[in-house]
Amino acid sequence: MTHSFETGLVVGKFWPPHRGHQLLLETAAAQVTELLVLVYANPDSATTPAAVRAGWLRELYRGDDVADGPRIGTTPLRIVALSADADGVPPDAAEVAVQRDFVREWLGRQGLRVGVVFSSEDYGPGFAAHLGVPHVAVNVARVQVPESGTATRQNATAARYLHPLVAAQLGTVPPARVPRVVLLGAESSGKSTVCQALAEAYHTAWVPEYGRTLHEQKNGHLEYEDLLYIARRHAELEDEAAATARGVLFCDTNAATTALYSYYYFHACDPALQAMAAVCGQRYAHTFVCAPTVPFEHDGWRGPEALRSFQHGMVLMQLDHFHIPYTLLQGTVAERVAQVRQQLGQWGMMKGII
Repeated sequence: MTHSFETGLVVGKFWPPHRGHQLLLETAAAQVTELLVLVYANPDSATTPAAVRAGWLRELYRGDDVADGPRIGTTPLRIVALSADADGVPPDAAEVAVQRDFVREWLGRQGLRVGVVFSSEDYGPGFAAHLGVPHVAVNVARVQVPESGTATRQNATAARYLHPLVAAQLGTVPPARVPRVVLLGAESSGKSTVCQALAEAYHTAWVPEYGRTLHEQKNGHLEYEDLLYIARRHAELEDEAAATARGVLFCDTNAATTALYSYYYFHACDPALQAMAAVCGQRYAHTFVCAPTVPFEHDGWRGPEALRSFQHGMVLMQLDHFHIPYTLLQGTVAERVAQVRQQLGQWGMMKGII
C-alpha cells in the first residue's frame, strides 16, 4: 500500500475517546506510514488523566500479538500522553500561539519530524501551517460521527458514540440494535452448542467465545494482557454480529467470565477488564447459565473435568456479586433450547422484541 505521507500527527484531549476520534485516527492511518498521537489536557481529568486515556487508545488498536504494539492496518501508532508537570503542557485557555509553539517545541525536543497534521477542528489548518506541513480535515462538520468530546462528557446518552471498552470505563453501555442474550458456564458445559442451536432456532446470529479462538491461535500461551484484549475483541464481534441479527443476538461468554479467567491464570485483572465485567448486567438482556451436567469432552485445550464444578460455582458467585439475574439451564441440548425459548417467549411478549 502506498501512503501519501510519512509521519502524521493527531493532537487531542480524547476525553473520552469516541467514534469520531476513531474515525479521525483511522482516516489518518490510511494515509501515512506512521501516526503520532499526542494526548493531553490542562487542566486534566482527575479520574481519567491523559495517561489512562492514551492507554485506552492503545488497547483499542492492539492486535492479536501485544508485542506488535498498537496499529491500524499496517500503520503503527505512537500514542504519547503528555502532562503539565512532566511536559509543560500549557493551559487549555492559553492563546492559540502558545498552544502551537508548545507542540512545535515538544516535537523538536524529541527529535521528531511530522509531514502532515490531521484534525476535525477549525484550528487544524493554522496549526499545521505553524508546523510548516499540510493539513487534512476529517469530519469537521460532524456529519459522519455527530459527536465531540465535550458533548460526550456532558450528555449521558452519547454512549452510542463510544466503543464498548471506553463506555465501560465510564460505567455505561452503548445502546444495542437488538437485545443480547448471553450464555455462561464452566468449560464443556454446552454453551457453544446451545448458542448455535438457539441461533438456528431463531434464524439469527450468534457470537462464539473469542477467548477460545485466541487461545488456540496462540497454542495455549496466553499472556496477562491478552485477557483484556479478548474482552475487547469479543465486544467488537458482538457489535458486528448485531448488525445482521434478527430480533435477538446470542453470545457465548462475556467479559465477566473473561475477568474470572484473568484471576484464575494470572491472579490479577486489568482495571479496564474489571469495568467491562461490571457493566455486563446492563449489556445483556438476559443471562443463562449452563449446568455442568452434560458429558465432559476434553478437546486438548480445557482443564481437568474436576474443575468444572468449581468454575460453575465461580460463575454463579460472580453473577450474584453483580446482582445479575440468571436462568439455570439443565438437561439435553434440546431441553435447554426449549427452556431458553420459554423464558424469552415470556420476556419477549412483555418487551415486544421477539
